[in-house]
Amino acid sequence: MQQNTYDFGLVGLGVMGRNFILNVADNGFKAFGNDLDEEKVNALVKEGGDTVKVNASTNTEIFVASLSKPRKIMLLVPAGKVVDIVIEGLLPFLDKEDIVIDGGNSFFTDTDRREAYLKEKGIHFFGAGVSGGAKGARIGPSIMPGGNRKAYGVVKPIFEAVAAKFKGEPCVAYLGPKSAGNYVKMVHNGIEYGLMQLITEAYDLLKKGGKTSNEELQSIFSSWNKGRLQSFLMEITADIFKVDDDLSDGKLVDKILDKAKQKGTGKWTSQNAMDLGIPVPTIDMAVSMRELSALKKERIEADAMYNKPELSNNAKEELTKKMEAALYFAYIITYAQGLHQLEDASKEYSYSLELATIAKIWRAGCIIRAGLLEDISIAFKTNKGLPNLLLSPLFKKKIEETVPAAREIVAYAATNGIPMPGLFSALSYFDAYTSARLPLNLLQAQRDYFGSHTYERVDREGIFHTEWE
Repeated sequence: MQQNTYDFGLVGLGVMGRNFILNVADNGFKAFGNDLDEEKVNALVKEGGDTVKVNASTNTEIFVASLSKPRKIMLLVPAGKVVDIVIEGLLPFLDKEDIVIDGGNSFFTDTDRREAYLKEKGIHFFGAGVSGGAKGARIGPSIMPGGNRKAYGVVKPIFEAVAAKFKGEPCVAYLGPKSAGNYVKMVHNGIEYGLMQLITEAYDLLKKGGKTSNEELQSIFSSWNKGRLQSFLMEITADIFKVDDDLSDGKLVDKILDKAKQKGTGKWTSQNAMDLGIPVPTIDMAVSMRELSALKKERIEADAMYNKPELSNNAKEELTKKMEAALYFAYIITYAQGLHQLEDASKEYSYSLELATIAKIWRAGCIIRAGLLEDISIAFKTNKGLPNLLLSPLFKKKIEETVPAAREIVAYAATNGIPMPGLFSALSYFDAYTSARLPLNLLQAQRDYFGSHTYERVDREGIFHTEWE
């Protein structure tokens, strides 16, 4: 084996890592993989077909020595301690100016810590969110890099080659310093949680309220995916309703246990939004619903205890039409909340994020890709200081056209006992955000009453306190 002949190295040859490194090789860059599991190493070498283009080893020293300088090494391993362990294993063989890239879903403060640690040793480290799942890694993901701009410049030709393309534009761009890439990917995942929750609610309402069959649902979601709701999540939802169950009669979706799992990135988005003081209630509710779904035994017991309203008759076509509009409304609100968080975090953490660019690189490859993102990108490009998507004139008409349907669907769901917390929260967020006056003046009076927390007035400057008793 010749040394220093491979352009790109990747540690972690699970399905995602193997697919990404094969994507690199397909685009004209020689790639070398590394994994402790010999079976995964052999699988990559076999699938690669030509060791001149794709090779791998379980030996870290051989792996590092096989890469051209400055070495470009990407990690696709589970977030947390594993990343630190891999970095420590690489360090004895690295040289100054080498580049280490964390492509996993690491928490952004961990990325800041690792960057500072490796900077002292003369090694560049940055996080790059990768979205698109295993298939996206193979044919073109959306990539969200942040960190040292010069170091990214070295990796840029490779990332632009392997990334998904939208009308010829690669869905990757330098986003900002430090942990900007990992932070954007975290919020991307939060938006993903919100959109998935909203789609499941639409499914539930149509199934219960419209007595819609799986075959009809497949047709409905497929039709929606051809219109303004066009998105990856809509596309795969339509596909899901096609699949028969191999073990019994009927569709597979009906046999899947209704207990959702999560890896934590949605929760991180909610927690950090609260730290920043930015409201993202639709994302919060999506996280909460996954947690509530896990209480299966308690839900069964509670279901038997309480009576639900009898479902009122509703014309299926009309219900479907209104649900489409309500879902489009809630899509906009969910993106608005996530992007509002990014705007505020950009100032708080000195990322200098460009939201128009982020929306552009989400247009293809990633899980939350949607036709709506083209207009979102235009909205933020037109007004770079736009604090919230709801303040964009471009979205005013879209909201005004769809919010009446959202109100009708929310009312129908509440009256008929169909849980739609994602849509409820989206509508409440919109109503609160567009209210010049909220009843929180009373809350401030309460706080001052029991805790002397003071308050401000609408008619004069200053801080005030009242002895209420």
